[in-house]
Amino acid sequence: YQYLSRYKRKKNLDHFTFVPGRTEGTEKECLVCLMVFCQRSNPSWTELSNFTPFLNFQLKKCENSVICSMVVGGEFSGF
Repeated sequence: YQYLSRYKRKKNLDHFTFVPGRTEGTEKECLVCLMVFCQRSNPSWTELSNFTPFLNFQLKKCENSVICSMVVGGEFSGF
């Protein structure tokens, strides 16, 4: 949700790092945000529960990527 809400507000994500345990927004805002990015017109709970871990896995890979790191990331702004 931290990434998606910032992306939705067109915030720069190049210098953002996920902080576990940080509470942002309400449960309703989180659910609405997930439903928007799930790309389904009326997603089921199963679709959302599959989408969320998949997105989380992809974001973790991105955070740990050398290309997206702060050291090398300046060369690939917005990547």
